[in-house]
Amino acid sequence: MMTSALRVFPSPAAGRRALAGIEGVVPASRLGVRPQPETIPTGIPQVDALTGGVPRGGLTEIFGPASSGRTSLLLAFMAQATAREEVCALVDASDAFDPHSAQAAGVDLRRVLWVRCGGNPPQRHRGTEDREIGSSGHRVIAQDSITRSPDHPITRFSVSLNLRCASSRVEQALRAADLLLQAGGFGLVVMDMGDIPPAIARRVPLASWFRFRRAVENTATALVVVEQEASAKSCASLVLKTQQSAVSNQQSAKTRIVPTHTRLLCGMQLEIEVLNSRISQRKPVRSATTSFESRASWFG
Repeated sequence: MMTSALRVFPSPAAGRRALAGIEGVVPASRLGVRPQPETIPTGIPQVDALTGGVPRGGLTEIFGPASSGRTSLLLAFMAQATAREEVCALVDASDAFDPHSAQAAGVDLRRVLWVRCGGNPPQRHRGTEDREIGSSGHRVIAQDSITRSPDHPITRFSVSLNLRCASSRVEQALRAADLLLQAGGFGLVVMDMGDIPPAIARRVPLASWFRFRRAVENTATALVVVEQEASAKSCASLVLKTQQSAVSNQQSAKTRIVPTHTRLLCGMQLEIEVLNSRISQRKPVRSATTSFESRASWFG
């Protein structure tokens, strides 16, 4: 049986001299300081002042409910990256990206690789009537069906089918993001899973997030994931929570285009909360908040 004895040195200096003679052991006093990661400006001064930007070689997670500013923040990232003539890759898990809105936000679409994840459309049941209501080259289908209770067998089947479609889209998004990160050459890689149900997003194994973190580490690529709820946990270098604080609108009577009893959306006041940040050498930042205003494009 092997035994080991604890050696006690008469002084710290004697201990350092003894350790210096052991091959492969470097005293802590001689260890170099880990360099602070390079960051990408977000294009929003309030967010940059709070976070310092999006870290290269790391995973940034943006989450929040619908209409909370996730897309506004994402388009600002992409606009800044394409303005520096970098190539961006967008993995669109729900096929919800709007190129016209992105172009209005300043994104150079010539430098964007858009990966659209999709599958077979859900099958419709008997008892539904389809009507074509689109006339601009797109075939839009509206379904007129009898309202059924949530416990009805057909309703339960529809929910199950939609969840399976969402799960398939997530698998495609994970494979696409993995290939893009392994290929390299992108300044920004985005996984947009904002319309994926949280129950499906939570099924992504933690090993996949660790794989992404290792793939992007020590590279010039910034990986950004957009979700409704945070899923990457400790794999994320920066976690941002978005929420809406106020909505501004005005009477549309002055426009003389729409009925006077309606209101036109002007913009939203949005709040960004930093839940976790490992960018700086200091203790990770927690629960720091800032706010900014997102204006509608028709108001300039």
